[in-house]
Amino acid sequence: MSTFNLYLIRHGLAGQHGDYENDRERPLTEEGKRKTRQIAKRLSELDLQFDLILTSPLVRAEQTAEILQEVGLSKHLKEAAYLAPGGNIQTWIDWLEDWKASEKSLALVGHEPDLSTWAETLIWGNAQGKLILKKAGAIGLTLPLSGSPIAHSQLFWLTPPRFFTA
Repeated sequence: MSTFNLYLIRHGLAGQHGDYENDRERPLTEEGKRKTRQIAKRLSELDLQFDLILTSPLVRAEQTAEILQEVGLSKHLKEAAYLAPGGNIQTWIDWLEDWKASEKSLALVGHEPDLSTWAETLIWGNAQGKLILKKAGAIGLTLPLSGSPIAHSQLFWLTPPRFFTA
């Protein structure tokens, strides 16, 4: 069976919830930028490459995705509304059908609990509340190139950010 790799990456450390009138505008903190850059550089040292990075339209996710792109993890970056909090996995799967025919590696930058829920749905067919994705952490999944990825994907990587910054 032909497969491709999907990386789910949570945005880095952001400003305090409630300190911003519009939560969509909440940016990464300076520490969040520094740690995210450190993690991105480590991923680059591991020869990780994404054919495309899709990001939530929220500022903290966009900043995280831009850092990933700046260190050379991908040449292509695109905003995807369905990666905002509460986004619909089926909308992404519909998009995926057109994309996956010719690509090999995709990164999604978004939020919790959505990314963990999506990963569990792709692995087990439903959310189980077992996976926890820390800020700037990554989940790696192998998805089939044909057929539905729901309940047909495999987990190959779950890394908290501390393993990249130590």
